[in-house]
Amino acid sequence: MTYLFNNPAQFADELVEGFAAVHRNTIQRVNGGVIRRHKAKPGQAVMIIGGGSGHYPAFGGFVGQGLAHGAALGNVFAAPSAQQICQVAQAVNAGGGILFCYANYAGDVLNFEQAQAQLRAQGIDVRSVVVADDIASAAVAEQHKRRGIAGTLPVFKAAAVAADAGKPLDDVVRIATAAKERVRSLGVAFSGCTLPGANKPLFKVASGKMEVGMGIHGEPGLYRIDAPSADGLAEMLVEKLLAEIPPPINSPAGARVSVILNGLGAVKYEELFVIYRKIDQLLSQYGLIIVEPVVDELITSFDMAGVSLTLFWLNDELEQTWIAAADTPAFHRGTIMPAEQSEENIAVAIQPIQDQQPLRTGSIDSRAAAKVVVAALEAARDAIALQQEALGRLDAIAGDGDHGIGMQRGLTAAVETAKAALDAQTGAGTMLTVAGDAWSDRAGGTSGMLWGVILRNLGNAIGDEVKPDAVTLATGVTAALEAVISLGKAQLNDKTLVDVLYPFSAALTQSATQGLSITEAWTAAAEIAGQSAEATKNLTPKIGRARPHAGKSIGTPDPGAVSMALIIGAVGKIIRKHCA
Repeated sequence: MTYLFNNPAQFADELVEGFAAVHRNTIQRVNGGVIRRHKAKPGQAVMIIGGGSGHYPAFGGFVGQGLAHGAALGNVFAAPSAQQICQVAQAVNAGGGILFCYANYAGDVLNFEQAQAQLRAQGIDVRSVVVADDIASAAVAEQHKRRGIAGTLPVFKAAAVAADAGKPLDDVVRIATAAKERVRSLGVAFSGCTLPGANKPLFKVASGKMEVGMGIHGEPGLYRIDAPSADGLAEMLVEKLLAEIPPPINSPAGARVSVILNGLGAVKYEELFVIYRKIDQLLSQYGLIIVEPVVDELITSFDMAGVSLTLFWLNDELEQTWIAAADTPAFHRGTIMPAEQSEENIAVAIQPIQDQQPLRTGSIDSRAAAKVVVAALEAARDAIALQQEALGRLDAIAGDGDHGIGMQRGLTAAVETAKAALDAQTGAGTMLTVAGDAWSDRAGGTSGMLWGVILRNLGNAIGDEVKPDAVTLATGVTAALEAVISLGKAQLNDKTLVDVLYPFSAALTQSATQGLSITEAWTAAAEIAGQSAEATKNLTPKIGRARPHAGKSIGTPDPGAVSMALIIGAVGKIIRKHCA
């Protein structure tokens, strides 16, 4: 369990603050994460990595010479927001383009893609390489659906070495892509992890049993077997990884490979060395030539008791990137010359864009509506707070258990921002827009991004001039639905919040076109939203982190759908109070 914390909602911020203080000579904290203290050379391509907190040394521990130029750090087990990613990228941009390199999780993909689009709109050349090395999470034919785990490190390193050598962005992307295509991993767990503030682990494993194919966000394994001996585990991991040798390699005999044995938190070094002893023997028996193996904690999951094995199949170019020197807080190899220090090459933090823009004043009618928006957001926050633990338990069945706390973080930020907007006399539209941005930035992850999109689309439809009616609200909800589907790629019956938003939007539109008032239309649609959320218990997840655990989620509703229905219901009470 996690023994030392203050407010669990502030845990990620406080750990980054402490991390940056320890390594202040080489690392600088900026809005959104950490960067190298010294700038890259002018015109150089740079690489940004990132992901949720709770995985140290990933991702901040890999920032430094020979590895990443910066890392965007999200909340615990939640992807960094697009705003965070942009701020880190702007802080390290040297004019030669930027490579985003990250693991294949829905929230990370959504937020990095959004950040990439925003930076490209500013004229910055940004590319992405997404690592998907976990062989347990999807079949060979669907490698694009696989998760990224400890195999991210060799891909990060390949890209960073190429960038620091002054290679153009095209070459950096090519080398990183080659690395990701040659990395394969598999992990196991003997216990789940416990998030800060939680009183029990996300999943439990019976004594003498082992989960195979676990994720790094506290997800349970894909199946459970009797726990083998150390040698038995080594044999299983090697056998399964050698069953999928990446092309163009035909046989292990004579192939050069790097080996990463990663501890997930509670399995310590002495145990790892016992396992590696057998792994080394087995790979040698197959004729593999092992190059610079690593046995370490590289991407963890708090106190999860587990290990993962990664094979990185080398060619001449990739071998040079793997053996190259590096000096970061958590990964050291060889000897590297310290960066030249001067006042000119000290990195500078980038201020959040929303703090630099004045808020638009709304009309009298819109300012009146803005007061209702604040009350609605407060009601939503309070409703989620009451169900935070229950939402976390739902999420832990096939995910990482952080949905409740993530929603609470996002709504708290939205309320604070909405109140500031009210003081600035904004209209309802602007208030919803800035509240959505704050929600997305503070919560991160998939839900943070999508709720930010929902509020922004509502805000755009409502505007700052007129008093909104049922038709205006229905138009905004429809636009929000379309944007969520476009960004998140979820469809009806995929077991996501779309399964509530879709029927809610349809019902709201139907009532509005019939001439019903806001109160009547929202009340009728809210009832359908609640029924739709409950009905998701019969669905099977088809996308996102829950997809590999689809069978385990049958019989329980989707947490994102449940939280959406809770918010719709809470907002309905405010509408009935203020708009009757």
